[in-house]
Amino acid sequence: MDKIRIDKWLWAARFYKTRSLATDEIGKGRVAINDQTVKASREVKVGDTVKARQGDITRTVKVLAISDQRGPAPVAQALYEETDDSLQLREKISVQRRLSKEPALSIEQGRPTKRNRRDLEKAKQVGWNDRWSASLDPD
Repeated sequence: MDKIRIDKWLWAARFYKTRSLATDEIGKGRVAINDQTVKASREVKVGDTVKARQGDITRTVKVLAISDQRGPAPVAQALYEETDDSLQLREKISVQRRLSKEPALSIEQGRPTKRNRRDLEKAKQVGWNDRWSASLDPD
């Protein structure tokens, strides 16, 4: 076997958990072979360069072997070799992610606490609508 469909190879190389996920990502244009976006039926051969985006990381790998069966992770990792540029970019992104602030900390107000809810209930009982207001209607 010297060629195989790209969706099958991505599944066998454990880039995506299922073949249908691989097909969906290819359909969205997130996979390229030799810098050309491809369809799921495009065949990949040894020596091709594959770019596959997973989340916010784009991995660039060189195909070393072909397999149409999904095996254990060490066998799957033997199917490709990641380029140095791709490894450096992944390391840079992981450092940025580790040093960035937690997004939840930017929320100033979330759900009210029990004490805040009690204060709100107390304020409603006083009668917000009974308070004086400047209106044009003399009642």
